[in-house]
Amino acid sequence: MPQTDRLPIDNVKIVSKSGASNTSTVDENAATSGSETREYLISDLSQEFGVTLRALRFYEDRGLISPRRIGTMRIYDARDRERLGVILKGKQLGFTLAEIQEMLAGDQGGSGRIDLRLSLDKIDEQIAHLEWQRAEVDSAIEELQAARRKLAGG
Repeated sequence: MPQTDRLPIDNVKIVSKSGASNTSTVDENAATSGSETREYLISDLSQEFGVTLRALRFYEDRGLISPRRIGTMRIYDARDRERLGVILKGKQLGFTLAEIQEMLAGDQGGSGRIDLRLSLDKIDEQIAHLEWQRAEVDSAIEELQAARRKLAGG
């Protein structure tokens, strides 16, 4: 079952059209000391993040994470772990994997934090999209509740 706790809103960088950035980090504990050399198996990340093995293999197929391979065994490093956290944050915010991949495209494996690069326009678009989805869900709930009341004789 997927992890139900919300991920902290870290690893999100807001980039203005001029290219200036404003990084907001809510959870400073996200960076763990000494984790740069730590390695993880697919089962470790699956359990830690509450995702399936299939999801991790899918993210690898899409080029979002790239574990080292020893035969059929996948070995993930701290960078893969951090990217997975960012991918899941992007999904939580309602972005598609294609959008997440585009936002992560600037990360070329260099040093520094991995983050989603969001423009104010992209944020506004996503808010509007999520509000539209919420209205659609609210409408469907109202319709189903009316049908239930009708069937229940009330």
